[in-house]
Amino acid sequence: MQLGMIGLGRMGANMVRRLIEGGHQCVVFDRSAKAVAELVKEKAVGSASLAEFVKNLTKPRSIWLMVPVGAVDDTINNLLVYLDRGDILIDGGNSYYVDDIRRAKELASKGIHYVDVGTSGGVWGLERGYCMMIGGEADVVKHLDSIFATLAPGRGDTISISPTLPRSGDAAA
Repeated sequence: MQLGMIGLGRMGANMVRRLIEGGHQCVVFDRSAKAVAELVKEKAVGSASLAEFVKNLTKPRSIWLMVPVGAVDDTINNLLVYLDRGDILIDGGNSYYVDDIRRAKELASKGIHYVDVGTSGGVWGLERGYCMMIGGEADVVKHLDSIFATLAPGRGDTISISPTLPRSGDAAA
């Protein structure tokens, strides 16, 4: 599947790397040309502007925002002039849920789908995967399933419990 990623900080860049390793095509944009160039070396499709970024994506477009919470609304507003009905915007940050509800309503009136995906995993996510809390229209989320599956931790990737700590059901020593 193809995904556009805006915001190539530590998490955004590593999410792109994990997606590329998983066989997805990623189109990338960031204010830092250096961040874009680094991922182009790793088989991402780079973009120097939002207009070029959107042009590089196949319709209906799926765009993941990994920008600071304070930049989400401005980024969406700057993107809107290039988007069409049926496109999907994903906010991968940890926005306040009231803002997500507002954004979803505003974008729905324009025919654009909004998916809220609170994402955690930090710099270890590239190797271990990302935990995601996904909210959005069921059919849109289903359309994005292969992206979520690639980003998620693999089966059996759990945190082990220290054998020195008693666990529920263990006999007291």
